[in-house]
Amino acid sequence: MGLFTNFPLLAALTAIVFAQVVKIPIHLIATKQLNTQLVFSTGGMPSSHSAAVTALATSIGLENGFHSNLFAMSCVFAIIVMFDATGVRRQAGEQAIVLNQLAKDFTHLVEEAKVWNKKEQYEKREELKELLGHQPIEVFFGGVTGILISVILFTTLY
Repeated sequence: MGLFTNFPLLAALTAIVFAQVVKIPIHLIATKQLNTQLVFSTGGMPSSHSAAVTALATSIGLENGFHSNLFAMSCVFAIIVMFDATGVRRQAGEQAIVLNQLAKDFTHLVEEAKVWNKKEQYEKREELKELLGHQPIEVFFGGVTGILISVILFTTLY
């Protein structure tokens, strides 16, 4: 039962769910396309990773004090996760875009050389996932989301 009263865990999980769900209306407004699969995807606005780690750090700070060692650890953890989201993961996504374009170009070449349309669907290649990382603005708003959710939950529940 102590698991359900763990405020930092509750805040982090709430931030993840909120950030994933809010991606749908944001995407709908930006592109005029409804994509409910965004709830289960990586990347996009806001960053659920950033929301989770900032909610975790903020809630630990609220519970244990912003001078505590636990807050210091969670804050450094949050910085590393957010840096990774805009760095390595974003670069991997950009490389996936290039690789997917190369694969499409190669496929087009093969179509002209052979009869590609006669192949079964399972024989065709699946594209690499391009939306892996985040733009800095997505990480920023994910962080703001996590902080706000922690503060709101703390003031309403405690």
